[in-house]
Amino acid sequence: MDKLRDTIFKFLRLDGLFSHLSGYVEARIELLKIEIREDVAMALARVMIYGMIFFFGFMFMLFFSIGLAHFLNRYFNDTYIGYWIVAGLYLAGLVIFMIFKKGILINLEKNLLEVIKSKEKK
Repeated sequence: MDKLRDTIFKFLRLDGLFSHLSGYVEARIELLKIEIREDVAMALARVMIYGMIFFFGFMFMLFFSIGLAHFLNRYFNDTYIGYWIVAGLYLAGLVIFMIFKKGILINLEKNLLEVIKSKEKK
């Protein structure tokens, strides 16, 4: 069966075309693999960077909140009022976020779609 196929390919002079076509397909597959590796590496790098930004931002907010609570405790000459005030500020932020979450979600979706569309154009 293979001999018959080879004979037909040689007769029609398609053996070179077939080998070039298979080489082209193999090259495209390798290129796709390399592009996927690069995209995964970029995504992991971004996740790591955003993770570090989140970590340092969280640590800043934690220690800033503790420091502000201690400052307010000394200002009001009490041992707990500063913590209540700081907790109230976070509660106010949560309530504001919950009230406007639909608008925030819509704006965030629009921005993310624009970023995705701009990446596809490149």
